[in-house]
Amino acid sequence: QAQLEQTGGGLVQAGGSLTLSCATSGRNFGTIGWFRQVPGREREFVAAISWSGGEAHYTDAVKGRFTISRDTAKNTVFLQMNSLGSGDTAAYYCAATPPDGPRTHEYDYWGQGTQVTVSS
Repeated sequence: QAQLEQTGGGLVQAGGSLTLSCATSGRNFGTIGWFRQVPGREREFVAAISWSGGEAHYTDAVKGRFTISRDTAKNTVFLQMNSLGSGDTAAYYCAATPPDGPRTHEYDYWGQGTQVTVSS
């Protein structure tokens, strides 16, 4: 059974750093992404990385501050978040797409979510 298990998150002061982890298991995945959501707002794409090639993509709001990476030996994806601000406060979710087939661009698998709160 495919699973994404998130760790990390918590409370941090503005300007600080946090790292989120997403441990994958159960099957191969194509792309692993991070999303975030604030109550009352739509879920927002944050970053994604190709599992095979390691190509990374970011939303403009986090470019230069967040880094997504993967450890293929540990089947884990990381989101290193630096220079955090109040606008980064949200519930963060990792998600994954199948590696091939008609749904290769669909995030069919989701982690349980973890809260990141940035205090000013």
